[in-house]
Order: sequence, then structure tokens, then C-alpha cells
Amino acid sequence: MPAATHTITIARPIGEVFAFFADATNSARWRAGVEEITAEGPPAVGTVYRQRVNGPGGRSVSADVRITEFEPERRVVLEGISGPLRPVVEYTFDMVEGGTQVTFSLAAPLSGLKKLLMARAVQRTMDTEVAGLDHAKTLLESGGY
Repeated sequence: MPAATHTITIARPIGEVFAFFADATNSARWRAGVEEITAEGPPAVGTVYRQRVNGPGGRSVSADVRITEFEPERRVVLEGISGPLRPVVEYTFDMVEGGTQVTFSLAAPLSGLKKLLMARAVQRTMDTEVAGLDHAKTLLESGGY
């Protein structure tokens, strides 16, 4: 199963960092593949985010997600509910010296023909997605969000 994880420390208070990532509409500011995203409510278990992302061949595809776990200042988990992939997206937060440690993890269960045909491309995309966390760090630390 393709999966990727990246951890960074952001020099901002945990409440501020958590609020930024818990509201998935902010992902369009730091994830290059997000074309548009809207929320169907405030961040909470059950909230759905409708998004269009860059897909294969440069086509725009639906990649809606729903919050399935929400622990303020600790953890947010979203699961894909539309699109060709149904990834699990997880953010975890810890107070550390100098700020907030954030871990961004992605996993995409693939089986059958999808696994055979798409695993490498999906892995590359996931590696790029989690690397975008560095851009989020820059945004948060500069106040540019």
C-alpha cells in the first residue's frame, strides 16, 4: 500500500497550528495539487470537504474527504469518500520545545488492477504531498496565511 509520512516543527503555538490544519480548506494554500476546496461545516467529526485536485494526465478529479477523528490539539483524521483513490489522511500534533511538532501521514489502500497499474504513481504523488508540509511551515511561521 502506498504510504508517506513527514514530520516538522513549526515555531507557533499548538492551538494555532491545530486550527490551521484542522480546517482542510487551508490545504489549498500549501498543497500544490489542490485546485479548489470547500467545507460543509466547521471542522468536526463528519464534516465533509469537497475538493478538486490535479489528477492523472492533468485532469481535474473529485477527491472529497470526511473527518473521521477529531481530537483538539492532538489529531485529525480524514478519509477519502470520492475519486479514484480513497486515502486516509492523518495529522498529529505535539507541543515541543520551540513550537508544535506536526506529522502528516497519507496511506492509500490499493488492490487488484489499481495496485498493479497505479502504485508507483500514487507513491510519487504522496511523497510530494507530504513534502508540502514544509511550505505550510513557512506560511504559519511568516503569518502569511
